[in-house]
Amino acid sequence: MSAPAFIKEMTGWASLEGQWLRRRHFTAEVLAMIAERIRECERDHHGELVVAIEAASPAHERDSRMRALEVFGRLRVWDTPHDSGVLLYLALDRHRIEIVADRGVPAGEHEWEAVIARLQARLAEKAYAEGILAAIDDIEAVMRRHCASSDAGGAHAPGDDLANEPVLL
Repeated sequence: MSAPAFIKEMTGWASLEGQWLRRRHFTAEVLAMIAERIRECERDHHGELVVAIEAASPAHERDSRMRALEVFGRLRVWDTPHDSGVLLYLALDRHRIEIVADRGVPAGEHEWEAVIARLQARLAEKAYAEGILAAIDDIEAVMRRHCASSDAGGAHAPGDDLANEPVLL
């Protein structure tokens, strides 16, 4: 952790910044747009996406990757019929993004890293809503490649086993 990041965390400034970022960029309108985009994208494959946005990371877990794994379990993202849940986790106070995919989504790490890099670039430009929506599209493209619906005709839509609304932590 860099010195400025350490100071921000120790003074509580990081938590305040995370709360501000969530209130500023993740309004009810933006959250509804995210939910609708997830709903639309999940129609043509059996993958399931959950977006979790954490304003202030808990003190018990300092590692963002481990926290993302904890959130993956607590939100039961693993609990899908095809083991095809994916979590997009944002720790606003730590400026960290993690993607956790269940074993039914055999995507390579390089695919997830590319999604994260594009999202980080958009967030650095302060394009939060656009960045999240583009990241959802990117994740859905990965899931379409790896979680294709077994129904070739498309007459039977894949199940929607997990909530589409973003989870605010």
